[in-house]
Amino acid sequence: MSAADLYVIDYLLHAKPRSFVIRTANMNNAEAWQWASCDAGISPIPRPGRPPLKRYSKPMAERFGVTEVQWRASVPLIWEEDHAK
Repeated sequence: MSAADLYVIDYLLHAKPRSFVIRTANMNNAEAWQWASCDAGISPIPRPGRPPLKRYSKPMAERFGVTEVQWRASVPLIWEEDHAK
């Protein structure tokens, strides 16, 4: 697993800040809005091997109170062995 597989998504749900981490192969603005909608509980979480579900776009998510979706790659964690001495 590379560090680029983990992303942090920040958004507002009815003006209250929410944040979560997700592991996915690719991320863009449309994906971030979809996953924020899933985290907010307005869109079902897709299951692997099943037909794709209806995707929530930015305008649709905003109707349900999801706003200001931002995403970023997570920072890689570097373990240093020298601190054990």
